[in-house]
Amino acid sequence: MSKNTQVAVIGGGYAGVMAANRLTGRGDVTVTLVNPRPDFVHRIRLHQLVGGSDAAVIAYRDVLAQGVRLVVDTVALIDAGERSLALASGGTLGYDYLVYAVGSGSADAGVSGAAEFAYPIATLEDAQRLIPALDAAPQGAAVTVVGAGPTGIETAAELAEQGHTVTLVCGGGLGPYLHARGRRTVAARLARLGVTVLDGPGTKVTAVSHDSVRLSDGHDLPSAVTIWTAGFSVPDLAARSGLSTDVLGRLLTDETLTSVDDVRIFAAGDSAAPSGLPLRMSCQAAMPLGARAADTVLSRIAGEEPAPLNQPFGAQCISLGRHGGIFQFANRSDVAVWFNVNGFLGAKLKETVCKVVPKHLADEAGKPGSYSLHLKSGAEARRQLLEAERGGAPATAERVA
Repeated sequence: MSKNTQVAVIGGGYAGVMAANRLTGRGDVTVTLVNPRPDFVHRIRLHQLVGGSDAAVIAYRDVLAQGVRLVVDTVALIDAGERSLALASGGTLGYDYLVYAVGSGSADAGVSGAAEFAYPIATLEDAQRLIPALDAAPQGAAVTVVGAGPTGIETAAELAEQGHTVTLVCGGGLGPYLHARGRRTVAARLARLGVTVLDGPGTKVTAVSHDSVRLSDGHDLPSAVTIWTAGFSVPDLAARSGLSTDVLGRLLTDETLTSVDDVRIFAAGDSAAPSGLPLRMSCQAAMPLGARAADTVLSRIAGEEPAPLNQPFGAQCISLGRHGGIFQFANRSDVAVWFNVNGFLGAKLKETVCKVVPKHLADEAGKPGSYSLHLKSGAEARRQLLEAERGGAPATAERVA
């Protein structure tokens, strides 16, 4: 009897769970998922956890295939030569193939006082630490949200709708990804919710204290609670393990998501940098990347040539409280266009997305391979992006829902 192929997946987020579930479609593959938490974090609902409208946690039994072994632990180091993982608990885990899907977290703000006095919201633990701080703040106390990407906008709107006095400090423009038309829609909704939006020159935060925020124009804003949403980073596990990464620490791969260092290691989600051109950090990218990484593993096992990325984008959705939202459409190259759906219908679309994401994972758990990746237009958009980069055009990424 032939020995089962051992596949380890590091990280139990959107990409890791999708990859693990898909890998169970082959009967001679044993899949182990290593994750530091015993439950799945529905990250795009963390602002709702802070606002009190959702738990943002789902039991793994509801999204993870029964055939996947869950190890609740943290990987301290990858030994690619020995094909083993050193666990924080002191144990080791061997593998034949490895899917690296460690996700992302809060970036080091590099701002005086931010690490001590500001609350990030990128992880479950971050959100859980923020909640008692908000509860302890006096009624009407100033709450400052730093960063005007989707996370900042959603957090500001959610808290304002709950009655908090919120200022959103953009550090530049509001919703940089949005089309100008969509940006006006978001600004109008935030104004109706009572959010004070500070954007433009001079709105970069230069210091945070226990009761204030200082801006680059010299103004000090009172702030009983400061929430930091500006920027995301990835864990340094790949770099510490001697694997090649981009400047942010994402694992460098080719277009099949195979590590440039090791044909038995693959990356997916926020921690992947295919061809040095990572996709926008989002669950919209993470799940297809997880599925693609799994397909690459299965192709390697079968001795077949894996397919390259063919992943397009089509939209970005942002909740604006429980009764408003915007669904910002984009072209295949992930550039926002004039058309959007907003208001109550925008909120419904965003909620539909939040509900569909775990359903996709659960469906893949029940029927591995059912999540579709046949998107020819995505391959063309990716080809154009690679050609543009070779010609010197810059590539960017932002973590969004």
